[in-house]
Amino acid sequence: MTNLRKRVLTEKQIPDLTDLIGEARGTAKHIRVGRCSFLQSHEVSSEFEYKNKKVLSGNIMRHAQIGYRSLERSCQAYREIYARLHDQNCSLDRYGVCLDWSMGYPPNERTARPRGTGLILDSSEAYVRLTSQAPVAPHFGDFVMGMPAAFDNTCAALSAGATSIGNLGQYFTFRLPHWHDDIVITVQTVKAIALCAAQPVPILIHSNLDDGFGALFTDLACTLGAVLLEQYIVNDLLGGTVSHCYGHTYSDPLARFAFQRALAEVSQAPGTMVYGNTTLYGKGIAPNFAGLGSYLLVDVLAQMFKPSGHAINPVPVSEAHRIPDIEEIVDAHLFADRLINRAEGFKTLISLEKVDITATNIIEGASRFKDRVIDGFSTGGIDVQNPVEMLLAMRRLGARFLEQEFGPGEKETISPSGRKAVFLAATISELEQQADACVNALSEEQKQSLSDSGFKICVATTDVHEYGKLLVESVLAKVGISSIDGGVCTDPEDLVKRIVSEKANVIAISTYNGVALHYLDRLNSELDKNNLEGTPIYIGGKLNQIIETDAFAHDDLPVDVTQQLSAAGAIPCLQLEDMLLDLLTKNL
Repeated sequence: MTNLRKRVLTEKQIPDLTDLIGEARGTAKHIRVGRCSFLQSHEVSSEFEYKNKKVLSGNIMRHAQIGYRSLERSCQAYREIYARLHDQNCSLDRYGVCLDWSMGYPPNERTARPRGTGLILDSSEAYVRLTSQAPVAPHFGDFVMGMPAAFDNTCAALSAGATSIGNLGQYFTFRLPHWHDDIVITVQTVKAIALCAAQPVPILIHSNLDDGFGALFTDLACTLGAVLLEQYIVNDLLGGTVSHCYGHTYSDPLARFAFQRALAEVSQAPGTMVYGNTTLYGKGIAPNFAGLGSYLLVDVLAQMFKPSGHAINPVPVSEAHRIPDIEEIVDAHLFADRLINRAEGFKTLISLEKVDITATNIIEGASRFKDRVIDGFSTGGIDVQNPVEMLLAMRRLGARFLEQEFGPGEKETISPSGRKAVFLAATISELEQQADACVNALSEEQKQSLSDSGFKICVATTDVHEYGKLLVESVLAKVGISSIDGGVCTDPEDLVKRIVSEKANVIAISTYNGVALHYLDRLNSELDKNNLEGTPIYIGGKLNQIIETDAFAHDDLPVDVTQQLSAAGAIPCLQLEDMLLDLLTKNL
């Protein structure tokens, strides 16, 4: 580790921390938390204060997510969801707002940058208008911090009364298309955190672990270790208040329950929310209610036994298919409200002994991981007292390196990370189960045919969501097909360079953030430039996009673009089996 600094901090000069904090504190003199409907109605100074009151009173908080592109429709949802639930004596504490990923770019560059399916707030007034609609805590979770526009966006969010701002987790893993300057991202994020730290009330610096390293670590002890490292950077080095979210991929009840208790034990602030386990949702709406009930029951009981300030998040069962409408969000919260009442009777059936043993093991492993990272960085020449250097080093090294080099478990060659996990993340075991099920559905003849095919498949993602890519790579390995790592959040130009250098003859793309058609158009253009037209392109994930007739239209909802993808030459795959069966028909 003695050459670590030379590996990750190649710049001759790192931005001066004193200057960054000074600029943030200067801005804090005129950018303060504004008064919004939530703060005024509940007579609190911040969501931090509100959450602590709710914990003391034994109330379980609820979080709803709003995901519309249109500001008008978002304001309508902000009003109507609260009003409908209030009329039925069902409480709602906070809203998460799904901002578009283009919000991560500097404001003066957004109109020329690619966009997804989320809300675009093009002025400070738009933020204020949204947060004035109902007495529900505004939570700007994604594409604020951890982005090139982190400081500008944080100023606007604070002025609109938001006291929960994120998503720090995205800093470590998300790559905006065609943006490669991570020094700018780091500078803007450090300034944003310092601005929040300079406010007269505590601002929750939200970090969704499942959007950060938590989705990539194989060991839950490393995921909790990331919490400790973020606390060190945000709280200890920058004087802020970091708060964590988890839950998307925690489908194992023991892991979900134990991680909540471990997180509650080490946290220095109330949590933001525990997100719905959306990986449980499949094609069928009715079966998805089983998933909704199973994860919510764990979350409710966890808050009853050890309140951590996390709001529970009943995700509508339709989310796997489309953006839920107002009625579906209301129904999911009514379901959760009734479940909270019913959960009280389950408390006497629960033994916490195994849960607490697991939580203790995760905490001990997390502490070892944090200490090893800091010791390794220090030995390697990284200034561990400088948050700029800490953030850059962690981002550039990545989850796999950090776990392999500093993970708490003993080294183990058969493990995906090279170390034995203290507690294996459910994402890894579930991925292997899905991969086995996919492969086992093939006949021996089909498996042999694929193995002998000579395919060399480059696998990449259009965005930060890597789960689909990992699944594809696992299945290809199990059937004996060679795969090339095309990267995560890979620009089409970079992907084609990789295809050329590795002589790949098939492309597999996993996409999620509503850019499927736009990405394919650019990929085809790059393939044509390199005389690679006709290369089979398989594309799976969330195959939707907003089809805009006006370059500045904000009112449309994403639509399925499967047919358009086919017309543009790709092979859409609703499931991974579709790709395998199509490969069997090809002779490249």
